[in-house]
Amino acid sequence: MALFIMLMRKMAKNRWLELSLLTGLIITVGLASSMPIYTGSILQRMLLKDLEASQTVNRIYPGAYSSSATILNYRPEDQAKLVKEADRYMEEQVLAKLGMPVQTYAIQRETLSLPVTPADPRKADPNVKRLASIAALSGLESYIELVDGRLPSKEIKDGVYEALVTEDALIGLKMVLGTEFVFRDQSIKGEVRVLPVGVIRYKDDQGLYWNFQENTFEQHFLIPYELFEEKFTQEGVMRVQFLIWRANLDYAGLTIKHTEAPLEIRVNHSKFLSGTFGTSYVSMAAEPVLKTYSGKESKLRLMLWSLNVPVLIMLGFYLLLVANLTVGRQKNEIAVLRSRGAGRIQLMGVYAAEAVLLGAVAMGIGPFLGLFIAKALGASNGFLEFVQRAKLEAVLTAEAYRYAGIAAVCSVLMLLVPVFLATRSTIVSHKVQLARVRTLSLAHKFGLDAILLGISAYGIFSFRRRTADLQALGLNSMDFKVDPLLFAVPAIFILGFSLLLLRVYPLAIRLLYRIGRKWWSPPAYSALIQVGRSATGYQFIMLFLAMTMATGLFGASAARTINQNAEDQIRYRNGADLVLMAKWENDAPPQSDGEEKSVEVNTSKRVQYSEPPFIPFTELPGIEGIARVFSRKGDLVEKSSNAEVTIMGIETDDFGRTSWMRDRLMDHHFYDYLNLIAQDPAAVLISRSVADEFKVRPGDSLSIRWDGTAYATVQVYGVVDYWPTWNPNPRQAAGQTQTPQAGNVNKPVKPKLVVGNLSYLESSLAMEPYNVWLKLKPEASLQEIYKSIEEKKIPLVSVVNTAQDVSDSRKDPFRLALNGAMTLGFMISAGVCLIGFLLYWLLSFSGRTLQYGIYRAMGITLPQLVGMIALELLLTSGAAVLIGGFTGAVTGKLFVPFFQLSFNFSDQALPFQVIFRAIDELRLYAVVSAMVAFGLAVLGFMLSRLRIHQAVKLGED
Repeated sequence: MALFIMLMRKMAKNRWLELSLLTGLIITVGLASSMPIYTGSILQRMLLKDLEASQTVNRIYPGAYSSSATILNYRPEDQAKLVKEADRYMEEQVLAKLGMPVQTYAIQRETLSLPVTPADPRKADPNVKRLASIAALSGLESYIELVDGRLPSKEIKDGVYEALVTEDALIGLKMVLGTEFVFRDQSIKGEVRVLPVGVIRYKDDQGLYWNFQENTFEQHFLIPYELFEEKFTQEGVMRVQFLIWRANLDYAGLTIKHTEAPLEIRVNHSKFLSGTFGTSYVSMAAEPVLKTYSGKESKLRLMLWSLNVPVLIMLGFYLLLVANLTVGRQKNEIAVLRSRGAGRIQLMGVYAAEAVLLGAVAMGIGPFLGLFIAKALGASNGFLEFVQRAKLEAVLTAEAYRYAGIAAVCSVLMLLVPVFLATRSTIVSHKVQLARVRTLSLAHKFGLDAILLGISAYGIFSFRRRTADLQALGLNSMDFKVDPLLFAVPAIFILGFSLLLLRVYPLAIRLLYRIGRKWWSPPAYSALIQVGRSATGYQFIMLFLAMTMATGLFGASAARTINQNAEDQIRYRNGADLVLMAKWENDAPPQSDGEEKSVEVNTSKRVQYSEPPFIPFTELPGIEGIARVFSRKGDLVEKSSNAEVTIMGIETDDFGRTSWMRDRLMDHHFYDYLNLIAQDPAAVLISRSVADEFKVRPGDSLSIRWDGTAYATVQVYGVVDYWPTWNPNPRQAAGQTQTPQAGNVNKPVKPKLVVGNLSYLESSLAMEPYNVWLKLKPEASLQEIYKSIEEKKIPLVSVVNTAQDVSDSRKDPFRLALNGAMTLGFMISAGVCLIGFLLYWLLSFSGRTLQYGIYRAMGITLPQLVGMIALELLLTSGAAVLIGGFTGAVTGKLFVPFFQLSFNFSDQALPFQVIFRAIDELRLYAVVSAMVAFGLAVLGFMLSRLRIHQAVKLGED
């Protein structure tokens, strides 16, 4: 109890330091717990979006789960037992374990399809051959409506089974309602009589109950499910052949943690049915989507950790700073206690109890802060940019508390490091240390800056080697196992490079002092002497500020670069704001797969197309530019060599006004190449791959064609490296697999391009469907454009909306993670940096009260004293901000390209470009400047309250 009272008194005495320490602990625990919360939440949102998208594309409800089995060997004595076991397995091992609420569930049974004849030949033509089966569906009555007749009895009446039929069954079996039919077969015990008493149709043909139904029961008699089970399943009156189970589950209840469980359940179910019945089939509509999520989760988790490494390092420095300040104020007390017989274990126990108490409080509050952080991440649209977006469904999980616990334990151990070092000193050794002037910090003494920069150099080398291999082989970044160290290297470099600059900084201050020591004013002279002689003491706070600034600049550059590159890739891939393909009338025979093809292969007759009117497109509202763009695969011939090539036909002037192209991609401006081929109808531009492979240069001639056309001769006028919509990256040929680690590397295929004048291609080869590219005015409304298209009755085959694609990309979980983590990481760093900055300078000020009092007594005015402190702040904090800005810029240039490893190289047509924006830097400098100004204002206010007699009396005491 005495120890606890002593602990409380000590914490109360240093309440502001303890509160600052607790703040850092809470933020550290909250940030750590936010990672699993955010990862799960964003993947959960993505999972639901992907499932919804799959429903749009495949027209299958994502929560659909169906299974079926065929009883091949008729065993009446075992049939009832096997069917009952299969039903129980479906309910207990599948539906109960999938973890999603069941919306509809139906069991369907069908007998063997057998010949059926009318009981009374006068009521139906006995010469018509009819094959039918008896079927039953559980819960059928709730999802049908009667067209004619009545519902059947659930009991046999005079040996006759009453049944329902569909309108298609009336036609298919050529019968009328009320006609009795008889099944006679050697597999039946006697005969089975069926009387259709009602005609039905689906109550809601779009309802979930019917979403599996592919037939219309045109050869089925539907009897009550309970009656079917009793007479056919259990008693074996007639052979049961097909067993079908259909369930619709609420896929919104599927959590990201259980994406692998449904896949395992489906596999086990399939094995069970195959082992029990022989022939079976199990289908789960969500399976293709679920299979991709384990990789996405690990990839996102790695990125979040890598993005938060600098912030975690900042928080670690913050905890060390506050712990050092706390212990520093108590070093004299600790030394006295050690000299009077107190053991190190006893002293460590007191501080350990304090740290554990603070850690426990942080564990109670931190996860809720992490929950808030995770929700805020979902609203980030860019670095320090927030938008209104659908609320992110984030919840606290056991994993979040586990992360929080690990962070709390590590933080508590970190807080005890300064205590452990302080307890080694006695009162004598403590006074000796105070009298010594340290010329080097521990980090510089042990060469930590050189070690960290060496690790960074390895990271840069490793990244560049991987990038070169991926680009050369045309592979996906997932084809290589990425070293997680690559994403931690930027934080290591920031720390190492900042330490290197701080190693040089004291020399620069001394040089500055020597240069102007004959002209410095007293305040400047005092500030330079103070900073020059105590440079080591300032390095911790300077490192703190430098890392804050560097982390912010690196985050701004990374976020801006990835956001801009992702959107540029979309604009380049699409080519224009809006790309429309109208329906072209043609004389091609209908395709069996329902798709319209531009050519008929292996036929002597070419497909003739009729060009739709083009003028209606030019009359659409909000159009700034419009162009006809033709593109298709063809053949290129040069002497005896030929190759597959993409042939693009354009109208140069319209194409230049309409298409999107990034600047400085080629040797000359994009427009210069268009002007070049505008001079000659037969002029073409070729890709670098064509020029290198065929040794073609401007002035040479080539022959091009596509299926069903003769060759057309064109003349090369220029060579391009990039062109709107064309991806120059090498790709693997179809069927090739790459295992670089095993040494199995196939040569990738380099895409080839020929760009010519559309009019020449149409006259020399053939006219085929082209796309209409539209450039929209800034104020254009897509809704008005679509409405105008509908009013003009323009039949469209496809629409590509670049603005919508860009909007969708901004909701990508990786971009959300990047923007959110970078923004909140900087805000957290700036927040703790402000607290640390104020604590350091306030304690420094209180420790130099006597010095300031003497200055005032010597005649130094208050403005001069404030100017002296302001200059000291400028030489330390201002210099730290500049060091951090320079470090952040260098880090961005070197390490932002690392994020290429998070994307598919083969799909990145444009080169990855590191981007800095002045607005980002202005925001950062505004935040840091406001922080320093606030600190200076607080210090100035305290100076204004300084009393000379108090300072002098303090010195006498």
